[in-house]
Amino acid sequence: MTVKTFETEITEACRSFEKFIVCLDKTPEDFTASIVSLMEKAIKAYQNRAENLRHGIALDKQLTIILSQTDGEVPLCGIYFNLSSPYHKKMAPKKKATRVD
Repeated sequence: MTVKTFETEITEACRSFEKFIVCLDKTPEDFTASIVSLMEKAIKAYQNRAENLRHGIALDKQLTIILSQTDGEVPLCGIYFNLSSPYHKKMAPKKKATRVD
């Protein structure tokens, strides 16, 4: 199993990225390089998973790839966009309680 095994899924994800996703961190070229790298990591995680596990997962801030065991030779491939906004309010850090003696 190689990245080429999932060429159709990668091509579809790249088309969707270029058409629908606005990403301030990655250009389409950076996205393509990132998806190939993450696919390699997901394949490695899938091939080296523990006996009782069914998935290989790799992710970064914008993308998640999941390879799931099936009854066939090739696992099911899911490529998900992690949608977020740079305008989303970040939660303020919790204040530590101070001890007064």
